[in-house]
Amino acid sequence: MKIVLAENAGFCFGVKRAISLVEEQIKKNNGTQIYTYGPIIHNESVVNALAEKGVQVMGENDDPSSYTKGTVILRSHGVSKKVQDAIEAAGHATIDATCPFVKKIHNLAREASEKGEYIIIIGDPEHPEIQGITGWIEGDDYTVIQTPGEADNFSLNNNEKKILILSQTTFNYKKFQDIVEILDKKGYDINALNTICNATEERQEEAARIAGEVDVCLVIGGRNSSNTRKLYDICSERCERTHFIETADDLDPEMISDADVVGVTAGASTPANIIQEVIGRCQK
Repeated sequence: MKIVLAENAGFCFGVKRAISLVEEQIKKNNGTQIYTYGPIIHNESVVNALAEKGVQVMGENDDPSSYTKGTVILRSHGVSKKVQDAIEAAGHATIDATCPFVKKIHNLAREASEKGEYIIIIGDPEHPEIQGITGWIEGDDYTVIQTPGEADNFSLNNNEKKILILSQTTFNYKKFQDIVEILDKKGYDINALNTICNATEERQEEAARIAGEVDVCLVIGGRNSSNTRKLYDICSERCERTHFIETADDLDPEMISDADVVGVTAGASTPANIIQEVIGRCQK
């Protein structure tokens, strides 16, 4: 059996940076309780490993003042200004582990809002990254669009108002283009910025290529990871035998039975050791 591993599988720059910031705080070990606001990344094994080192997850719906004062590391997906202000008002120190690419979107949204522009964000409204972005927009002059159907139904009463279009960093690039094309035909004054990070585009393109060349495709990542789910969708379109797994324990031998070539890719929050464990299980 031949195994083809995607070069872009596993931790991206933003995730590596976030984990490094947490590890730095652990090493300082100055007696201050360390929290992450929500899971630092969308990978249960990583969150559990940090918990074993004493890092607590501050619940997203909890009152920050109900926690013992400590250091709160803001998750890689980012948070709203309101959330950050509430954490600091409760007496916690904060360390911003927001991915720089996401932080750039925060700034673009804030600046456009201050200029009175309307903002459309293409992405999943339930995803923490989107919730963080909308939290930097003044008022409610924004819409989150996830599907072409929602784009078809979008309308704005003020046709003269400028519209800035942004995207969730992990959104499917082709779907982003399709939605922008629909919105562009409506005749609004639109400025569409592709804020999907380069690593996401490269990861998706490579996954699509590999899936079209293998008998079985394994996509590794957390079940609640948006970018891993999109990789699974992309691979499934090109390889019928595509499987979404979190760890090597999820790999059933039947998944790869009779396969001559197995492709392996992984989401941006998947540690290298988990990828290697899956490959090792395949080889056995």
